[in-house]
Amino acid sequence: MEATLRAGLTALGLPCSAVPRLLDFAGRLLEKNRVMNLTAITEPKDVATLHLLDCAALLTLSDFRGKSVVDVGTGAGFPGMVLRILEPDFDLTLLDSLGKRIDWLAETCAAMGLERVDCVHARAEEFAVQHRQQYEIATSRAVAALPLLCELALPLVKPGGCFLAMKSVDSDDEIQSARGAMGQLGGRLESVRDYAIPGTEVVHRLVVIRKVKDTPPQFPRTWAKMKKAPLK
Repeated sequence: MEATLRAGLTALGLPCSAVPRLLDFAGRLLEKNRVMNLTAITEPKDVATLHLLDCAALLTLSDFRGKSVVDVGTGAGFPGMVLRILEPDFDLTLLDSLGKRIDWLAETCAAMGLERVDCVHARAEEFAVQHRQQYEIATSRAVAALPLLCELALPLVKPGGCFLAMKSVDSDDEIQSARGAMGQLGGRLESVRDYAIPGTEVVHRLVVIRKVKDTPPQFPRTWAKMKKAPLK
């Protein structure tokens, strides 16, 4: 795993000094995964490429330094934890609706000495009530459809900020179906950036949605309403 990470970070133009911490995090992830469902990817090389290097690629596509960032539906800490390990100069909120995951992330951050990380157990639509438009960047690697993700994430983003959604390259139809939601929520599709994960033939996609105006106060709706009637 170490050689894969070093080669991958070098290919991305990122420093290899963080490799020991990335290995530490990967080890803690796989150890905890024995008793908690954190990841279906468990082969060390796949963890290095499909989790760690996939998330690391975001640092080549957007500037996080000095920003306030919320990772919506962070799960096992992707991409937030990888971004924090590689780039210490931003304020990070890891947000997830499952308390056990957040407890593990908080324990992991403390054990690894990671700073400027707030681990929050909450649903994104409820968290937005008290933290509306407080972040310059929202990220998400969640598997929900993009119209739903937009309604969860964009209300948290300040005008001028952006929502970075990690998607597959087969997401053209999904992006098109989310354009109406973006507009209603104060966003605008800025770019679609495909990138190769070093050491693999896998190509993933970053959808960049710029926040161009305030999100109307009626959003986000409850999760039940979002699922029943996604914005169009």
